Amino acid sequence: MSGSSAAANAHPGGSRRPGGRSARVQSAVYAAVGQLVGAGRRDTMTIPEVAELAEVNPTSIYRRWGSIETLLGEVAVAALTQGEPLPDTGVLDVDLAEWSKIIAADIGRPKRRAYLRAMVFARNDVVEECPCWEIRREQAEEMVGRSVARGETTPSVRQILDHVIAPLYHHAVFGLALDDTYAEDLAADVMAMTGSRH
Repeated sequence: MSGSSAAANAHPGGSRRPGGRSARVQSAVYAAVGQLVGAGRRDTMTIPEVAELAEVNPTSIYRRWGSIETLLGEVAVAALTQGEPLPDTGVLDVDLAEWSKIIAADIGRPKRRAYLRAMVFARNDVVEECPCWEIRREQAEEMVGRSVARGETTPSVRQILDHVIAPLYHHAVFGLALDDTYAEDLAADVMAMTGSRH
């Protein structure tokens, strides 16, 4: 999967977004994939099936995405990182708790869980980069950067990813409960690692 391509199209602040006919094709293809995933076809769908449902030429899909695995991964990233607002309350532990709840509420929805599982299914080996993970890393870096500028004691970005983001996505993929309390507890746990809480 081309991480840079997926990230550019999916990232809320990405500089490279399709326009015109290209945007219409992307929208139709994404919608078709969503319908097939929703119908339980995430493990068996093919590019010709996506093309027929989207009413586009299969060649256009092959030219742009190359494989069904790449397409599934990109759609999953776009669905799971739709530019939800990044909290900025002035205190990191509150920002982190709010951010965790926003993510939990989003990826806990049935369609989001299906997209996540589709992205996992598309991975046959260890990847060098996961666009969805990288976007969450950038968001964590922004929050930590603001916190450091305020003079707060902060957990590392790696700690936030490993102890907040990873458990949230684990629960979503495996169908475990995701609620505000769980999200807040994860945020509190990672803040406790700094020895300082608001």
